[in-house]
Amino acid sequence: MSDDKPAREPIDEDARIDALEQRLKAAQQREEQRNRPQMSGADANYRSGNRVLADLLGGILGGAVIGWAIGYFTGTNPWGLLVGLFLGIVVAFRNIIRAANRRPDE
Repeated sequence: MSDDKPAREPIDEDARIDALEQRLKAAQQREEQRNRPQMSGADANYRSGNRVLADLLGGILGGAVIGWAIGYFTGTNPWGLLVGLFLGIVVAFRNIIRAANRRPDE
């Protein structure tokens, strides 16, 4: 073992190794694409449901508060509240319908 030759000779470049590396890289890219989070499934449905709930509550409560404030300052309190509440409900349902008609990829 006194000679300075290494135990293994380095492997020359082989076309099979290059092809294997290319296939490995393509497989890793496909796996990354497959494991990327998607906007579908239970997560997207949960977010969509929360958005509908927020639109509905925000429209009703916002319309009621703004309607009450307008009614209070103008002296037409029950009518201002009712008109504001009605407009809040209309805006909430308009937002819900727009969200329901939106395509999932947007």
